[in-house]
Amino acid sequence: MSEKDSSDSLDMWNIPLIALNMTVRKHLGLFLNPKNTVAADWMSIAEKMGFSYLEIKNYEYANNPTLKILEDWQARCSDSTVGKLLSLLQEAEREDAVEDLINQIETDCRKYLKQRKEPPLQVPVVDSSPPIISGPSSITVHDEGGTPEMFDAFICYCQSDFPFVHEMIQQLEQTDYRLRLCVFDRDVLPGSCVWSITSELIEMRCKRMVVVISDDYLGSDACDFQTKFALSLCPGARSKRLIPVMYKPMKKPFPSILRFLTICDYTRPCTQSWFWTRLARALSLR
Repeated sequence: MSEKDSSDSLDMWNIPLIALNMTVRKHLGLFLNPKNTVAADWMSIAEKMGFSYLEIKNYEYANNPTLKILEDWQARCSDSTVGKLLSLLQEAEREDAVEDLINQIETDCRKYLKQRKEPPLQVPVVDSSPPIISGPSSITVHDEGGTPEMFDAFICYCQSDFPFVHEMIQQLEQTDYRLRLCVFDRDVLPGSCVWSITSELIEMRCKRMVVVISDDYLGSDACDFQTKFALSLCPGARSKRLIPVMYKPMKKPFPSILRFLTICDYTRPCTQSWFWTRLARALSLR
């Protein structure tokens, strides 16, 4: 059975890997993580994904190497789709994993497609005043008359880094650059479903995303979701989409999922004088 024919209504070759939930990923790990002298394991799949020998050796230290290679593969490769993953498993003669997981995979894909079609959820306002009803597009402060507010960049940050975000607002919005930044705490209306709203803002309303990297960023679930979602978008939307910014020295290792992107580094005194110019130029590209 070919993965393309597994369902008449699903084109899995065009569904990004982010559609697969943790249950499927962990279940796949049960097939691939054990070192088997007969069947292909996670190392064989990683090699087919294009990972180098040294990268694969480093993944050996991970608690769940299958989970790790899936995350990094979806971040670095434009063709990391569900259909491609199934194809790689079949090339490695792991039809056993495909047959066992295909129903769960199809369910995840349908949920993903359904969520993409649904409008963002709105939480009704509960107070003594007459209710204010916003249209499905009214998710930011300046949405007016059904016209969605558009931005040059979505800013991915954790709360402890907000002082730098405030400086970013001053340098990029309140100067001749006149860029429009989407800062969640400032621009998003309260009462919204965080994950749905964030996804819409990153994919539909923001041309690019600036990721403020710090030690606290590494422990933020929200930042992790936002970064992986942006990296999972289709190749056409990914072009120059994500820009990592490091504004202070880090004690923890730089996130591996972003290691293949050029960094805008504010920690080097010799480059600070043109830091904002470089960042503004990157955000102004069409």
